[in-house]
Amino acid sequence: MKKQELRIVFMGTPEFSVPVLEGLIENYKVVGVVTQPDKEVGRKREIKFSPVKEVAIKHQIPVFQPEHIKKEYQEILNLQPDLIVTCAYGQIIPKAILDFPKYRCINVHASLLPKLRGGAPIHKAIIENYLRTGITIMYMVEKMDAGDILSQSETVIKKEDTVGTLHDRLSLMGKELLLKTIPDLIAGKITPIPQNEKEVTYAWNIKREEEKIDFTKSTIAIYNQIRGLNPFPGAYATLDGKIVKIYASRISESFFTTKEDGEIGKVYEDGIGVSTKDGEIILTEIQFEGKKKMKVKDFFHGFDGEKLVGKIFNEE
Repeated sequence: MKKQELRIVFMGTPEFSVPVLEGLIENYKVVGVVTQPDKEVGRKREIKFSPVKEVAIKHQIPVFQPEHIKKEYQEILNLQPDLIVTCAYGQIIPKAILDFPKYRCINVHASLLPKLRGGAPIHKAIIENYLRTGITIMYMVEKMDAGDILSQSETVIKKEDTVGTLHDRLSLMGKELLLKTIPDLIAGKITPIPQNEKEVTYAWNIKREEEKIDFTKSTIAIYNQIRGLNPFPGAYATLDGKIVKIYASRISESFFTTKEDGEIGKVYEDGIGVSTKDGEIILTEIQFEGKKKMKVKDFFHGFDGEKLVGKIFNEE
């Protein structure tokens, strides 16, 4: 089958999926796009389209937005897809869809499966101090992220990576790997590899309680948590009873043996030094409640940072 003749339905929702969809549009006939229903946002309850829907509209591709895809899928089958590609779609896909296409249904997942199955593999790779991660293309099955592996691509997680930088890098890697994989899949050149269930780890969606910094933890754990939540959804702590979002930090060589965990012990030119279980973390980009996000050095232009010394984060 020539690639121009291959009928593809794409299923995805967030910004991460956009390069993958754009790569398919550039190289194949995308006959339909399935994405999550529109959301109402803000005080005015304005309708917001998903990033994937925006791309589909731009390219005049039919869009389907079922509330419950397990019940509302006939329109998708009516498109007669030869292949379905999913990437961060957001709903469990029923067997009726998985079994329909000639070349089945494949998924672009942002981890080196079987590691980090689930909805937050990029966040958790950084938070849990993984040294490497990557992209996996796999067959879709009814069990979450458990299908046979078709191809993988790896990247090193740099110490300065945030979830934002890693997200963008993996998104482009997903596009590149998918476009390399599809021709070999259609040609029957790929031998699928079953996942080793003994090596499975999970990356469940981030919960609110996981966003709060616990300064009784090690400095490296806090550093990884902050960058693993930057820029979305953002780590936070409380100071004087108010929420302070924390977006960036660096590790200090200092060790305040006389300070309480979470206590601000020193003010630096670029940040606030806070005591941890085994040292000090310097917070360099923050957002006070009701204020804009800013570099701490800019915050100090209008505020005497020494007034913060002795205050304790998360103190009740």
